[in-house]
Order: sequence, then structure tokens, then C-alpha cells
Amino acid sequence: MKKMSSVLVMLVLFSFLLSGCYYFAAQKEIKNAEKSVAQLKAAGGDRTAPYEYCSAEAFLAGAKKEFSENDFKPAKELASRSRSAAEAGLGKK
Repeated sequence: MKKMSSVLVMLVLFSFLLSGCYYFAAQKEIKNAEKSVAQLKAAGGDRTAPYEYCSAEAFLAGAKKEFSENDFKPAKELASRSRSAAEAGLGKK
């Protein structure tokens, strides 16, 4: 019985560790996406690359929504797509 409870405690701790990793990774990716979107906006991306600008904004909004709902893995993925769209828009200049 004691051995089983030890295994259970280890599994719980491991799951908390994994969720914490996604939390920080998502948070960092959202910050990077925000910077890229801000750069695109400052460069006039809403006029010169409207598709990329709108995509970057929409993906960023989705990432923030997922993050606020504690869905860190999808938040990180959406933030990454936002950053990619913003960088593609910056590349059009």
C-alpha cells in the first residue's frame, strides 16, 4: 500500500512539472509573438501585408484566450503561428 501511494505521489508531481514547463514556454512564445506583431504594426503591416497582419493578430488573440483558460500547449502553438505570420509580413517589406 505504501509503495502504491509513493508511485501516485510521483505521478502527480511529474504531471505538475510538465504543466509548469508548458506554462513558461507558452508565456515566452506569447511575449515573442506580441513583439513581432508590434513590429509589423509599426512598419505599416496593416496596409502592406494585411493578410499576415490579420492572421498574426487572430492567432495572438487565440493564444491569449487559451492561456487564460490554462490550455498552455495550444496557447504556445497559436503564439508560434502568430509570430510566424508577423515575421512573414515583415519579410514582405
